Amino acid sequence: MSKFSNVIKRSGAVVPFNKDRIMNAIYRAAVAVGGRDKELAEKLADKVLEHLEHECLPDCNPNIEDIQDVVEKVLIESGHAKVAKAYIIYREDAARRRAAELKHASRPSEYIPWAKIWHVLDWASQHELDTIEKLNKRIEAGDFPHIVHECENAYEDQINQAVEMIKEKSSTLKMVLISGPSSSGKTTTTIKLDQKLNKLGFKFVTMNVDNYFFDLALHPKDEFGDYDFETPQALDLEMINEHLYRLSKGEKVVLPYYDFKTGTRHLNRTEMQLKEKEILLIDSLHGLYPEMTKSIDDEMKFKLYLEPLMQMKDYEGNYIRWADIRLIRRMLRDSVHRAYNPEQTLLHWHYVRASEIRSIIPYINTTDYIINSAMPYEIALYRPKLLNRFIEWDNSFKDDELRQDAYLRASRVLKFLNFVRPVEDDSPVPGDSVLREFIGGSVHQY
Repeated sequence: MSKFSNVIKRSGAVVPFNKDRIMNAIYRAAVAVGGRDKELAEKLADKVLEHLEHECLPDCNPNIEDIQDVVEKVLIESGHAKVAKAYIIYREDAARRRAAELKHASRPSEYIPWAKIWHVLDWASQHELDTIEKLNKRIEAGDFPHIVHECENAYEDQINQAVEMIKEKSSTLKMVLISGPSSSGKTTTTIKLDQKLNKLGFKFVTMNVDNYFFDLALHPKDEFGDYDFETPQALDLEMINEHLYRLSKGEKVVLPYYDFKTGTRHLNRTEMQLKEKEILLIDSLHGLYPEMTKSIDDEMKFKLYLEPLMQMKDYEGNYIRWADIRLIRRMLRDSVHRAYNPEQTLLHWHYVRASEIRSIIPYINTTDYIINSAMPYEIALYRPKLLNRFIEWDNSFKDDELRQDAYLRASRVLKFLNFVRPVEDDSPVPGDSVLREFIGGSVHQY
């Protein structure tokens, strides 16, 4: 039992002390360098606690920075230099992000695809869909089916452009990587690309990298019992690279199978070998992450990136955040396909964003083509489905210091949903729409 019961956050808030947070921080750093020894992480956390208690006066409450300093010291003194380095780098990256947020940096981010953004904004402006106010006016005028038609056509045009680019590179191509953050519409886009390219005579073989997950018990877990399976290190990157390399050489490999119900991976389940003129088609959250495909030369890869790059302002002149659109999408999808209720998705979302910021967003501009998967009409369908839940979360998490991330997101989404004119009838949405991946009713099998 620790001699102190609270810890002081950077904001000054006092929250209950939990040793598991230290253990998970150490284990997360270990996972980043290939280690997966939870018992050792717990022993190191005990050493950190001993150190803190030795230095702490009676009734003191350590602050976050003090604890992190001690973690670094214990890791280095215990001979775990690689883990210490990973921990230090993660800590420094977090500090830089906080500093940038405070400064509201004036220079454009190098991670944002500005040319694509201006194209999307221009399209939205031409179609009177660049503000919630304009969207509402078109819905009130009975224009919802036509809005759906315009948005779906814009998405299909981008799919067709990607097909043309893949065709041009086909002489050296071994794999097409469809990447993007959670709930950007990768699965539907993969299906559509496969169908269109098959009509042109291309033969694709899909490879599900989810089968390369390590057992769930080996993932970091927080004090609420939530696993972090969003990081690329949740996947067996070494095995993925070995299999991709051998497949590119025409060799036979035996793929693993991951059972999501039990959270366990089974090795040597399915044989795969690329025949002549066959190309791998891979839908992966971390397709742009360099370590995922480092064994394959760039000329053999076509990298496609998806994101709902919605360019729409709310009534206060603020752009709706892309991550908030994806959060809503994932809430709806998780509740149907993964037995997660929407609140669980909200509480898990900080893991999703942290992984995106570290392992996806920095590589956006290494892609060959970007598809905007946002459908400006989608927010009108979301209001009747989730508005009451966001009202509930805005109230219940407001004063909970441990749930401030969830509160801020819920409050922000509630603000713009409150002003959207609701649409309950989704029948104008085509059965093969990327949105059907989230609201249900798709003609595709997921």
